[in-house]
Amino acid sequence: MSKVIALANQKGGVGKTTTTVNLGIGLANQGKKVLLVDADAQGNLTDSLGFHEPDNLPVTLATLLTKVMTEERYEAEEGILHQEEGVDLMPGNIELSAIEVSLVNTMSREMVLRSYINTVKQKFDYVLIDCMPSLGMMTINALAAADSVIIPVQAHYLPAKGMTQLMQTITRVRRQINPKLKVDGILLTMLDNRTTFAKDISFILRRDYGDKLCVFQTEIPLSIRAAETSAEGKSIYAHDPHGIAAKAYQAFTKEVLDIGQKQRQRHEADLGR
Repeated sequence: MSKVIALANQKGGVGKTTTTVNLGIGLANQGKKVLLVDADAQGNLTDSLGFHEPDNLPVTLATLLTKVMTEERYEAEEGILHQEEGVDLMPGNIELSAIEVSLVNTMSREMVLRSYINTVKQKFDYVLIDCMPSLGMMTINALAAADSVIIPVQAHYLPAKGMTQLMQTITRVRRQINPKLKVDGILLTMLDNRTTFAKDISFILRRDYGDKLCVFQTEIPLSIRAAETSAEGKSIYAHDPHGIAAKAYQAFTKEVLDIGQKQRQRHEADLGR
């Protein structure tokens, strides 16, 4: 049973793409088949996985979404790239900006990405969607396609405060489009443990959201090594395997696997009734 997870936050610079890369490769290191989907027109996920000129790729997510919208046939593996650390990638680039405009006039416009994901997800244990830093039509499509959401939040006051808008969007998508959508949890990123301020933000998040949502036990520390991985086109495991960020992402990956295992067990129990 495949699980589709959207990594979403309308605030940029919260470590969303870095988390997508390191969670995806962390899951692959645990023997899972993983597809990463770059649903951001900036192509940062594609770039971070070593494909440094996403705008020159012949087939990207925009290509496939256009085919879905025009009801043109395509092969399930079309355009998927294999990255050397064991994950597959559906790349994204600037053409997604035009797709977002086109979606406005498309029938069942919220379901276009879901239609694509449904044709490929059977081959994978996990599909991770790296969303745009906005609450536009592509992000709505990602939430409509997903089984669950992970929300990376930087340990600063304003990014944490801005989560209210994202939670309202998730609630609206759940009510109107995708009733099965769950929030797996909030992941605190770029945490500078040397400062009282960062610890205060961690406390506030757990106090304000902990009774309604899971806040992951793992907190991703502020790390120059993690920031360097994008330019290297590698995960933190390849770039700095013994560092604090690699250990944190390993622990986070285990939490995500545990959630997936519990959800699978519940699903099997429901089927057995």
